[in-house]
Amino acid sequence: MNRPQASSTIAFAPKRILRVGVFGGAILWLWWCAICGECLHGQTSAANQTVNLDQALRALLNEHGVQRIDTPVTHSSIKVRLGKALFFDRELSGNRDTSCATCHHPKLASGDALALSVGVGPQNPGAIGPQRIKGEDREFIPRNATEMFNRASVHWTSQFWDSRVAQRRNGTFISPAGADLLPGLESVLSVQAMFPVNSRDEMRGHQGDLDVFGNPNELGEFDDADLHGIWSALMQRLMAIDGYRRLFARAFPNRPLDELTFADAANAIAAFETKYFTTLDSPFDQYLDGDDVALTTSQKQGGILFYGKAGCVQCHSGTLMTDQQHHNIGTPQLGPGKGSFKPLDLGRFLVNSDPRDMFAFRTPPLRNVAETGPWMHNGAYGSDLGDVIRHHRSPVVHLLSYQPKQQLSQTELHGTVLRDRTTQLAIIGSLDLPLLPQPLSQTEVSHLVEFLHSLTAPDLHQRLLDAIPQSVPSGLPIDGQ
Repeated sequence: MNRPQASSTIAFAPKRILRVGVFGGAILWLWWCAICGECLHGQTSAANQTVNLDQALRALLNEHGVQRIDTPVTHSSIKVRLGKALFFDRELSGNRDTSCATCHHPKLASGDALALSVGVGPQNPGAIGPQRIKGEDREFIPRNATEMFNRASVHWTSQFWDSRVAQRRNGTFISPAGADLLPGLESVLSVQAMFPVNSRDEMRGHQGDLDVFGNPNELGEFDDADLHGIWSALMQRLMAIDGYRRLFARAFPNRPLDELTFADAANAIAAFETKYFTTLDSPFDQYLDGDDVALTTSQKQGGILFYGKAGCVQCHSGTLMTDQQHHNIGTPQLGPGKGSFKPLDLGRFLVNSDPRDMFAFRTPPLRNVAETGPWMHNGAYGSDLGDVIRHHRSPVVHLLSYQPKQQLSQTELHGTVLRDRTTQLAIIGSLDLPLLPQPLSQTEVSHLVEFLHSLTAPDLHQRLLDAIPQSVPSGLPIDGQ
């Protein structure tokens, strides 16, 4: 039966009932009830569909042990304040032109919106993100600057794309420093903060470099293996500044200043990151707390795909949405490369020399992922989160058909993409084939993208602005201001 338009029914039904009498009115009354009943049936079906989606999604979440992220340890306000200053102060850079925030800026969702970062020696110190221009005779950082969200969770046991920093079950740490790692580090996040300052391309600079004032960069003169010398020289820099002496004295009141080491600075940086880069209230986190209306229907459908048919949970598992393992998913090779195999970057293989880990990189976490592109270990995909999903569906096809002009947002890197058949076959030869899932429709890809958007904390960018200090003790300018 075709329904009459609602406006006609409302306008004319009363008059017709009066005109046709009691019997006709009864017929029209039954007819009207049938219409209303059909509407109510549609509403009930929609409600049942929502309930069924919730039942399916919550069953999958329970099956995979997905729980809300833990609330991290609270640090003293003065320790956080010290860490904030250190995080934004270019004094930690050999050339005094790069800070931690340069590549992990709150304005850019704790990353830098670049496929590969620009480190020391830029043409325009102070600029961040796509505005920062690489200096002549400098190289791009070989890997994408990761976001910093929720890194203080107790579930984190590794750091960096290749997990060269990790925490053992007994609480001790693995790091490039080996037995030379300074004592007193409080977490794997603190250990991570020890190493960007040692990297020549990221923060330390090279032999013969001059700082922004035209003075010799003394940090660049140290041998790469002299980690203690570098860390000690950094503390000498900091303790020569009255503002830092006061901050360190207040943050560590029970220890003499001359006994403090860069490990204490790293602990303070980690305390800052804990406070300002922890997000616990995305729509997905609210859903994990039991709020059924926190997710849209499309996001719930995407979640069911994520934890079901699409197989994303094979690697993006658990509370952090990462198994913290290393996988070769066929990402195109681009950039300067890393280590003795340049221009290739062999990933985890460079750490453990295990042939099974060639071109393998750690599974990234996904909180706020829609705001933290470009994606992949080298930022190969920077324009469309759906492209990342499609690559996972058919990595060989997308590796061979990769279009840097359309998919790589950083134009300076277009010419660095390795498209030779030898490299492509080497990547394909060590793919994690069990990860290959069944095909998805475009609608299903859209649902997955919507689900990934549900991982973004509300008002994220506005909230992150509170992480930016007005000034730092060295008096150097703050990047991005």
